[in-house]
This record gives sequence, structure tokens and C-alpha cells, in this order.
Amino acid sequence: MIHGTDGSVATLCIDLDTSKAVKDVVESDTVLLRKLLEEANVGFVEDFSPSGGRHIYIPLQQRLTAAQARELIEALGLLAASLDPSPHQNVTDGCIRVPGSRHKAGGHQTLITPLSQAYATLRVRNSPRALAALKAALAPELARNKAIKERQAKAATAARPAAAQLHIGGRSETPLRRIARTGLYDTAKYASPSEARMGVLNHFAACGWSLEDVQNELTGQFPGLAALYGTPAKQVRLLPLEWANAQAFVNADAGQKRGSGSYGKTNARINNTSPTKPTGGAITSSPAAIHQLVNDLENVLYALLDHRLKDRGREGLSLRFLIRALLAYMRTKETDLLDVGCRTLAAAMGKHHVTVARLLPVLVEASDGILTKVADARRKAADVYLIQLPEQYQQLARELSWRRGRIHSIRPVFRALGDAAAIAYETIERGRHSPTSAELVRNSGLSRSTVDKALAAMEGLGMIHRDDKRWKITASANLRALAERLGVMDDYQAQISRNRRERAAWHAYLDRFLDVQVLQSDLHDAEREDYWMPPDDAALWFAA
Repeated sequence: MIHGTDGSVATLCIDLDTSKAVKDVVESDTVLLRKLLEEANVGFVEDFSPSGGRHIYIPLQQRLTAAQARELIEALGLLAASLDPSPHQNVTDGCIRVPGSRHKAGGHQTLITPLSQAYATLRVRNSPRALAALKAALAPELARNKAIKERQAKAATAARPAAAQLHIGGRSETPLRRIARTGLYDTAKYASPSEARMGVLNHFAACGWSLEDVQNELTGQFPGLAALYGTPAKQVRLLPLEWANAQAFVNADAGQKRGSGSYGKTNARINNTSPTKPTGGAITSSPAAIHQLVNDLENVLYALLDHRLKDRGREGLSLRFLIRALLAYMRTKETDLLDVGCRTLAAAMGKHHVTVARLLPVLVEASDGILTKVADARRKAADVYLIQLPEQYQQLARELSWRRGRIHSIRPVFRALGDAAAIAYETIERGRHSPTSAELVRNSGLSRSTVDKALAAMEGLGMIHRDDKRWKITASANLRALAERLGVMDDYQAQISRNRRERAAWHAYLDRFLDVQVLQSDLHDAEREDYWMPPDDAALWFAA
């Protein structure tokens, strides 16, 4: 039994099971966890079973409560798809086969760790310092697991139905994602690993991934897809061919949809409202002129507009990120006419689309001519806004030097950390010098306690560090990878998938007036529409 009579735990038991993922994924997870434990200087003992599963034992000098042990095991489970947390989730009956135990399929659990080393590890055991190092390494997963439980508890007591809420679960487990992560697939739907692979690759191609993106993730979040190839040599030989077939299939499918959806007419948006002429240039501005306009607007934003908006409290903080989202859209699409919908902006900001719809008119009024609405939404077309540099700000924009770096709306990782952390990080990242905590409070317009809390959270995740009282960005921190570990990308992609379903339903409602038959599959196909965002910051504006 894993738990003592008081429910405490003397040894953490990690069970990597072939019922959770194929054997190759179990071995990949073993390598991942072994590296994690060795880097944290945590001693462990390892064995394997005749079925291909693995056990890793982490002996402790000081016992943990059942809740503390379960928290650590569930955090490790967010890293390893094959980890079965159930032994630590059952306080009364949780158990595991130790080395030498008879296996139900025949044979015995076999010790991998040399006997002398296993004896020394079990005798000395891991100190509280080693356990603290492990917790530090698992900080994103521990934060993610805590957030999941808090959201689930809040949703259970909320008055509104769960269907009206954003995705709150842990890792998304749509059929194709399960195949990509674990290598397990429904044999009634896919006759062979080859067909299962093509199902996943077709979906990646439809979501705008590149072959390089797929290859990178085979050793990252999708080891199950790699396992379906059997051997590395077979993967190297077949992946480019299958990817070409997937792209051809998706392109042919898209062509058929365009042909069947045209009804003999063009699908271009017709806008009868003449937009106002900007003071800073023509509407058909060149890409270079658009980038210069964005740089000028950033100068006005940091020098003037931010200081006006921060006096509006929480609403002002949302407005500051809304204008940043619009500028990021401008730079990505190289246009000063914004016909992007509220749902796309909501996905970029991590907000609800109703919140964005409420904030846009407020920003038009507060921006003092920077943002102007030039056309109302009609049928499938969104409201159209024009961003320009008003005459009264042109001299100010030219006098200020441009700041280094790119402007962002809310980068995925800050959906978990919050708007205050995003503002603090941006202030450090794009500041003309490394700020102190007091300077961050003044420049961000946030309270001292809010700034301190945000800084502590980001420092704990290794995003920033303190150097002689001044805060600096940690160059080695990968915000995209951190967002993955915090589980943010699942929420991100779930929101985009929900946007696509709602948009498809609205378009289907409009198409009823064209007397066209609409099939249920046109409204939502789970395997096509549950979007997986490519690992590219600009992908949001083309997907949401």
C-alpha cells in the first residue's frame, strides 16, 4: 500500500502505464521524467513490467500528506501522458507492484536501477531540499493543476449552466489530440496506425501548421504521433510524403467548399460606407508606411494614452490591452482598416467577446481620434474601424524615439498570470532601462501589492530575475513553452474552436435566406473544428 494508516506517504510512486499510452510514449515519458529528476538532484529507483510499463519510486526523508503527494503526482501527470495518478488518488486502496512482484500477465517486475544504487537511494532517501527543487521545476504544472481545481470548484457552484462558460478543464482530449499525445486510437474508426496518422496530419494541415512545426512537436507535446511510425527511420521516410498528401487533401477539400458555397456569386464584403480619410496618409498605405504608423502610435500610446487610461481602473487596464491588440493586428496584417470581429479580439486578449464589444465604443471615445468607426457590421462582415495618427499627435510621435521589441495584446502565458503581470512584463521588456519595483508601480499605474504579486509569480516561473534591485527579462525563458506547461494553449484553442462553431452557426442562419440546405456537419465537425494553433504568434489573427 502506498499510504500509511494516517494517509501520509513515505515514497512517491510514479506509474507509467501502457493502458494510458503506447509503449514508445511510456519510454519517452520515462526519459523526460528521468531528466527532470536528475536535474532537480532527486534520487529515484526504477523498474519495468512485462507489459512494457515503468515505475519510478522517489523515497522521502519526511512523509507527505496524501493531498501533498497527490498534488505532485498530478503535476507530473501533466508532463507525462502515460502517467496513471490513480494509486495516489485512492488513499485507502492505492497500491503498486514493487520490483520482484509477480505480474498478472506472467513474469515479474524487474529492477532497472543497479541494486547497490537502489539500496543507497532507499536508505538515504530524498531531503526536503531535493523535494523543494522538484516543486520549483514543476512550478508551471503545480500552478496549472491548482487553477484547474479552482475553476472546476467555481463552475460547480456557479448559477449559470456549464455550457455558457469557457473551457475550464485540464488537457483537451478530443479524439485526434488523444491519438497525437498517446498513440492510442479507435480501431473501429482507423483500421491501422497509418490511417490514424493521416487523420492527425490532415488536421494539422487544415489548421495551418508547417512540416517543421509537426517535426518539432513529435519530440514535444505529441510523442504518440511519433510512436505510430514505429521506428525513427520509418518516420523520417514517411512523414514528408504523408504531409504532402495531407496538404493536398486539405487544399482539395477547401476548393470543393469554396465551389459549393459560392452560389454563383462572389463572397467579397460590400461596404457602402466611405471611410474617413486619415491625416497620416492614404488608405492604400504601403507596408512600410503601416509599420511606421504603428511605431508612431506606440509612442503616443506609451507617452500619453496609457496614462489617461490607467485612471479608469480595471476597465482602463482592459482598454490598454485592447488598443495593443489592435496595433498588433495592424502590424501583422499590414493594414490601417480593421474589420476583425469581437471574437477574434477576445481570443487575442483572453476575454469574453461580449466584454470586447462593450469596450470598443469606449475606446473610440477615449482614444481622441486614433480609433474611428467607419462602417457598421452587416451580415457576415464585422464593424470596420480606422486607426490613424491625429494631427495633434504627429509632432509628439516624431519627437519620441521608437522602443525596441514588438507590441503584443495578451501573450498566451498571461491568460494564466493575468493582465497585471502582462503590463509589468511589458514594462520590463520594452523599457528604456531595467526598472526597479517602485518604477514599475509608477510606470504601470498598478498598486504596489498587485505589482509585487505579479513579479513574484513571474520570478517563480523563471520569466524574470532581479539584478541589483532592478528587474530584467530572463533571456532563456520560452513563453510559448511555459504557456503549454501552464495549460493555457488548451484554453486558447478551445476558445478559438468555440468561436468557429458560433460563427459557423451564425453563417448557417444567414444562409437559410439563400434557400440552401445546411447539413449538421457544416455547423461543427469535432475533428476538423477543434482548432490546434500552430506554434507561431501571428497564427492567432489568421485562425480566430
